[in-house]
Amino acid sequence: MKRALNSALARATGYELRRIGVRTRYRAPESRTRLLTAPTFVLCTVRSGSTLLRVLLDSHSQVCAPQELNLRDLTVAVRDEYAEKSLEEFSLDSKQLEYVLWDWVLNRELEESGKQQLASKAPRNVFVADRIVECWPDARFIFLLRNPAAIARSRHALRPQDTEERNIDMVLRYGNALEEARRRHSGLTVRYEDITADPRAVTQALCRFLGVPWQASMLEYGRFAHGRYRQGIGDWKEKIKSGRVQPPEPSPPAEEVPPALIPLCEAWGYRPPRAGTPESALEKAWQEG
Repeated sequence: MKRALNSALARATGYELRRIGVRTRYRAPESRTRLLTAPTFVLCTVRSGSTLLRVLLDSHSQVCAPQELNLRDLTVAVRDEYAEKSLEEFSLDSKQLEYVLWDWVLNRELEESGKQQLASKAPRNVFVADRIVECWPDARFIFLLRNPAAIARSRHALRPQDTEERNIDMVLRYGNALEEARRRHSGLTVRYEDITADPRAVTQALCRFLGVPWQASMLEYGRFAHGRYRQGIGDWKEKIKSGRVQPPEPSPPAEEVPPALIPLCEAWGYRPPRAGTPESALEKAWQEG
């Protein structure tokens, strides 16, 4: 009641009612603004080519695409009830403090880069897409897809110690979260296969989405420093270190696609190829279908 009255008074007269000696606890929405404006987030699964997409974006003179940062795991802990009471008086809680931390860390990277836009990728962020929008209501999304059967094959080669069941479960966990994010939020969808087949066309589409002019230098990412390629924060294999976009391995044939992955393959438009069918013919059939 009091807040509504004060809001009406402020609009009409520029004044509000306050008891003498009592500090107002109301915080205008402007007090929760973020340092970052319209940050872009690449939502993807593991082993989907996100490191390649990151370095292509980071090769643009106006786009900062830093090392991946798993926002879900960057948390704030309020240790006791007294701190909680204090935060209540500040109209804050641990979640809002986490958002301040997320915003500060990523904005720090952007400022140090000297560029104008931030594009952040980290596979685990696919699980916190809703929280990203809550933190940055103006956030933009790039959805990166790859043939789920190829993802499973790539992950198995990287982690042969995992059972086939665990490997498939991990692919489905990330893949289903990505599909849910695509249903809930708008954004640009790109495919790893398209990036490797025609990086010029894909990077041009990315630039249109970001509102920046396309630069041919994006295709020569090896000319630029993108941070170390380290295990645990993206791809680190020789292929990405080569500095040039390379074609992927052929998609797994139909008989090698795990049955559990077929629904996800179909949802993303990947038809398992039959043995002996040329890859180019499959791609043409997919485009026409």
